[in-house]
Amino acid sequence: MSAQESGSVVRRMLLGSHLRRLRESRGITREKAGYSIRASESKISRMELGRVSFKTRDVEDLLTLYGIADEAERTSLLSLAKEANVAGWWHSYSDVLPSWFPTYVGLEGAASLIRSYEVQFVHGLLQTEAYAHAVVARGMKGASEADIERRVALRLERQKYLVSESAPDFHVVLDEAALRRPYGDREVMRGQLQHLIDISQRPNVRLQIMPFSFGGHSGESGAFTVLSFPESDLSDVVYLEQLTSALYLDKREDVTQYEKAMKELQQDSPGPDESRDLLRGLLQLS
Repeated sequence: MSAQESGSVVRRMLLGSHLRRLRESRGITREKAGYSIRASESKISRMELGRVSFKTRDVEDLLTLYGIADEAERTSLLSLAKEANVAGWWHSYSDVLPSWFPTYVGLEGAASLIRSYEVQFVHGLLQTEAYAHAVVARGMKGASEADIERRVALRLERQKYLVSESAPDFHVVLDEAALRRPYGDREVMRGQLQHLIDISQRPNVRLQIMPFSFGGHSGESGAFTVLSFPESDLSDVVYLEQLTSALYLDKREDVTQYEKAMKELQQDSPGPDESRDLLRGLLQLS
């Protein structure tokens, strides 16, 4: 994955947040901004959140509305808009992806720190090919084998980032339920457990297991991921996947709640070394 591809989503977010700050500093409403580019208030909202691509003409018109006459500043922001529209490698898989997922793949590929809690199954970045195939086949009932293989291929492509030179720090808490719920046969699960033991020893991976024996904990609302970026003016984003859509939360108060839950999960779970011992114990039992 090239830096240009992985950064396109982040560039959209950077440009969107910059345009939002300009609009707010001039006291201009989203409605008025939308009117100036022949669009709705909700289109401005989506642009400012980095959810849509940018037309050069729209950005030019907004900069004019916001009183940005300096040629250097205009050129810089228009150049950012052009870079933000570069399609990522994952777009070639769009035929087998839910509509909301490409945005997540772009954010994941640009993050410097990924913190995640999983309860239903092993996190996608840590799945073996055989386990991923079993998970995808279960989730895509009725799909052709070719479509299932393409979805698995995307998952394996995403994993390359975790072992690349620019790999993010990945802190994950897996609920014990994810390890005891079988996907595939006994050998698939054994292979998955061994893979977790192996990859958890990478310096950028911190893997912890939340055991059943702990009882209730701060992950009671379900799986979530917090993504942090190297760009200082980008806020952290919380990703919540649902059955037919996904939520991307970036309001400070929302993110703080999830960061607090993550911190408590990490504090309450056995550390990485003890968690590896738990995995070895499960491997012996399987």
